[in-house]
Amino acid sequence: MTSAAAPGAELSWDPIDAAFKTDPHPIWRRLRDEAPVYRNEQYDFWALSQFRDVMTAHMDPRSLSSAHGTVLEQMSEQPTGGMMIFLDQPDHTALRRLVSRAFTPRRVAALEDGVRQLCGDLLDAQRGRDGFDYVADFGALVPANVIAMLLGVPAVDRPRVRELIDTIFHLEPGVGMVNDVSVGAMISLHSYITEQVEERQRNPRDDMFSDLVMAEVVEPDGSRRRLTIAESVDFGVLLVAAGTETVARLLGWAGSVLAEHPDQRAELTANRTLIPNAVEELLRYEAPSPVQGRWTTAPVHFQGTVIPPGSKVLLITGSAGRDERAFPEADRFDIHRHFDQHLSFGYGIHFCIGAALARLEGRIAIEETLARFPEWDVVREDSRFLFTSTVRGFSHLPITVREES
Repeated sequence: MTSAAAPGAELSWDPIDAAFKTDPHPIWRRLRDEAPVYRNEQYDFWALSQFRDVMTAHMDPRSLSSAHGTVLEQMSEQPTGGMMIFLDQPDHTALRRLVSRAFTPRRVAALEDGVRQLCGDLLDAQRGRDGFDYVADFGALVPANVIAMLLGVPAVDRPRVRELIDTIFHLEPGVGMVNDVSVGAMISLHSYITEQVEERQRNPRDDMFSDLVMAEVVEPDGSRRRLTIAESVDFGVLLVAAGTETVARLLGWAGSVLAEHPDQRAELTANRTLIPNAVEELLRYEAPSPVQGRWTTAPVHFQGTVIPPGSKVLLITGSAGRDERAFPEADRFDIHRHFDQHLSFGYGIHFCIGAALARLEGRIAIEETLARFPEWDVVREDSRFLFTSTVRGFSHLPITVREES
């Protein structure tokens, strides 16, 4: 437990301090109990940590805007623009309606066989060994390949694209994700997606890059127009980065948490119908993206405190998932837990558009893992964490395995 998290110590939470990366839950518990509307003067932000407040903030996108950025280090008075997650209504509505066509239940369901084949191939390649890296050799490869297949990234380019995505989330002390390494990777990824979109403009194919080039947006006045190249590229970058990184962290948490709960893991092996709920519990218990930023456009009231307009507000999703006011015995992982909802996919107009695909990937990855390796242990001393102000999970999770007899 860090000194700031210890009961009685001065309450201070720094979202880019590596001291909180492995176990932020003690400090988040103190925030919920002692300062649910927390003020950090150093980085000039407010933070909400209780479930009901995070939910309320998601439901008020007019007063708590996404247009000024959603990552603390990148938020500013000037609207960010570009990607859909950085837009407010009505611009957000038109673009979301468009991109949601790529994630219809029918289209996501059609991916099941391909995702299962991919998971099986990756795991079969590890058979006959004492162990492997559950994230680097499996968990990070699954979403990277799935989203690449969906978009139309050529197979030969996929390792490079995945490397760029990992590098975008590079963190430097004191500045977080705003550093030369991270920015350089984003520029390179943006350039690559631009090349792909421009190629589809010349030679359309049966992939999402081509769909973006051909797509039409219905404006609020009823007029229709094609997406610009810039808008198509922003969509591509968003889908590649968001669709890869958070699911990779989810699968890493699955490998780690299920190893810590072998009895529940055995239940999942014996009864696959429990796995979908286990995925929801994993998302609640260890949110892959535990913090999201908002910008106040008007005074907002939370628990008797007024947050003024023009303020940065961090919604601590990872804390909301452990709020005992919403989830009894919230620090206990329980695949049988019954709850109405968690907030790990967000809520309201910015609810994660790829949630159904993430759930599909999580379910199949766990199913195929348990079918081949019903028992494993994590080599904790060799595990490595990936941590930014908005993403949290394992970059390397070496495991020792015992194959199904």
